[in-house]
Amino acid sequence: MPPALNIIALATFSAALSARALDPVLPHVAEDFSVSIATAASFAAAFAFTFAIIQPVLGAFADVFGKARLMIVALTLLGFANILGAMATSFPLLFASRILAGIGSGGVFPIALGLTSDLVGAEKRQIAIGRTLAGAMTGNLLGATVSGLIGDFLGWRGVLAVLGAIVVVASIVVAIGFRGAALTHPPRTSLWALKQGYRTIFTNPNARICYSAVFIEGCCVLGLFPFIASFLFDLGQTSLSIAGVVIAGFAVGGLIYTMTVSRLLPKIGVNGMIIGGAALVGVQLMAVALGLDWRLQLLNLVFMGWGFYMIHGSLQVFASELSAEARATALSLHAFFFFMGQTVGPIAYGFGIQHAGKVPTLLTAGAIMIALGFVCAKLLRQTRPADAPST
Repeated sequence: MPPALNIIALATFSAALSARALDPVLPHVAEDFSVSIATAASFAAAFAFTFAIIQPVLGAFADVFGKARLMIVALTLLGFANILGAMATSFPLLFASRILAGIGSGGVFPIALGLTSDLVGAEKRQIAIGRTLAGAMTGNLLGATVSGLIGDFLGWRGVLAVLGAIVVVASIVVAIGFRGAALTHPPRTSLWALKQGYRTIFTNPNARICYSAVFIEGCCVLGLFPFIASFLFDLGQTSLSIAGVVIAGFAVGGLIYTMTVSRLLPKIGVNGMIIGGAALVGVQLMAVALGLDWRLQLLNLVFMGWGFYMIHGSLQVFASELSAEARATALSLHAFFFFMGQTVGPIAYGFGIQHAGKVPTLLTAGAIMIALGFVCAKLLRQTRPADAPST
């Protein structure tokens, strides 16, 4: 594997620190600004929506102007957005800072996947993407855990200030690392080739399946996260540190995936990864509905994260093969639909919990995920991009 993957993993680690930073402390944010937990959960929707809508633009910019440069700028923006959020004096200002953070985060992770796909051939790409994901999962793990710990001592403002400073420093380190990494630079895509790339992407039958599937994933799985702390509060567990640890269990499951993908993939194949991962996620969603002790919920989240990345990592590989000339665009569109799902998810969960109840809502989400695995395994086919150079 190219040494530059280590720099890419550091970039995704730095960006992922902030992704779930506010989830463990949402009850305190809601209390400080005198809003409901459902309203506070809108931060997750705002972050995800901004991340999503910026993707088509960022993907095109990355293909035309260069992926590494844009990634560093976005990482710097993310760090400063967190610091601005820590200084917010009203709910609308904090909301606006999360929108900026969504733009910054949107310029890191999908472009990192595009850079990884440029560096590694299709036969080893899922393993390489797994290593890139390891950086993100470690960031998610530490971000959720550390934010809970910091929240207990310094409050939610301390969470954003500390993580923001860390991300700014990390952006400097990543910039230095890229300068010395001797990255191979594929030819930058022209605007005409980019237009052709969009046509290639959307005429590929795998595109509508990949993009629909990741939208459903984002809605059913990531849409749950803003409510986990409040679920624990309802059970009498009001420690923000505990909420952070439980949410971090999902990232632990992601790390397990990165350590097992190279052994699982040859044994069960892509279809086995998709079906097995989706089934594992669905069962864990149903288990969360039971309102178990936080230790068991932590275990649920570990298995949920493992299963989620089994199916999600497989879909990322399919997305990376939709177009060769506009790969960053294809992966950014993949992220667009994924985060649109995360935008709809908290709203859908909030509506379902309020009108149908927690148990029916989670059972429905679990059933949808299990069905999704079988549908994807049946319909997705591994094919070379139509614009791939002939060999």
